[in-house]
Amino acid sequence: MRFFQHHRILRSSIATVLALCAALSAAGPAHAEVKVGLSDWPGWVAWYVADQKGFFKRHGANVKLVWFGNYTDSVAALSAGQLDANAQTWSDTMTPLAKKVDVKAVLVNDNSAGNDALMVGPKIKSFADLKGRTVALEQFSISHFVLATALARNGMSMNDVKVVNLSAGDAAAAFVAGRVDAAVVWNPWVNKIQASGKGHALFTSRDMPGLVPDLLVAHGKSLRDKIKRQDLVGMIQAWFDTQAFIHDHPDEAVQIMSKVVGIKPAEYKVFLPGTRFFGRADNQAALDASKPQSLVAAGPEIHKFLSTNKLVAGPVDYAAGIDASLLADALKK
Repeated sequence: MRFFQHHRILRSSIATVLALCAALSAAGPAHAEVKVGLSDWPGWVAWYVADQKGFFKRHGANVKLVWFGNYTDSVAALSAGQLDANAQTWSDTMTPLAKKVDVKAVLVNDNSAGNDALMVGPKIKSFADLKGRTVALEQFSISHFVLATALARNGMSMNDVKVVNLSAGDAAAAFVAGRVDAAVVWNPWVNKIQASGKGHALFTSRDMPGLVPDLLVAHGKSLRDKIKRQDLVGMIQAWFDTQAFIHDHPDEAVQIMSKVVGIKPAEYKVFLPGTRFFGRADNQAALDASKPQSLVAAGPEIHKFLSTNKLVAGPVDYAAGIDASLLADALKK
């Protein structure tokens, strides 16, 4: 996941990343800066706010942001040890964890809280009305997971609908054109469908809190490097400044973030209401295995979807895939 779209697909492309790995390795001799992979999702693009507002420098974090146009390549690069850390989802972290790859979640940037939605036409008012209908979505993406979760929570299964496998943009277009009865998409298509008057949300990621978390995941070798570890601690501190800045100055934050991805600020702003940016307390709860809203608690439901669709091989030790000590150090300062 992000088991997410072109930047949220569950299957990591190891082969494709070899050239990127070589380029990263050839970038120069080893030095103290931490190389962090980023892709196109609000909770991750927000790291550019930290960079441009000087929050990394404020906390002594020597960070180099490395942009990946293809999200799955960034997941593969981290697993190969070519990045010190990467912005990726909890679900996409499970595949390397199942393979005993040495990576750890160290921070939760955000949860999707409405940016992903099951969109239906006016004739569909309940899940009972959805039975036997055609639903367009991108298979094995977060959209697939959202639908599976929505159906299960309403006494149904994937067998109760007819899935049409389309990219998010094509799924939205097919729905608006009336070629399918429903579509599971993410923003900006959720907003575009609503604005068209052709559909409304029957279920969104807001209805499944904790199940679509976006993370900062670090490689074990970087966590064991004292200098890089301190940079990552400073990076976490910078995140809390970033989260506060987005809350207090959303227009300025959107100006920075929209420029990174090359769209107009007004278009990018639709992402903010559906993104729950995590601050200190949210992170403490998410990284504490004893809490009901933790990554560990969310693990089995996500893993079940991955396993059912043969996207992960074997069990995952969720707690072993989390290192809360950097957060603890960041909160002490």
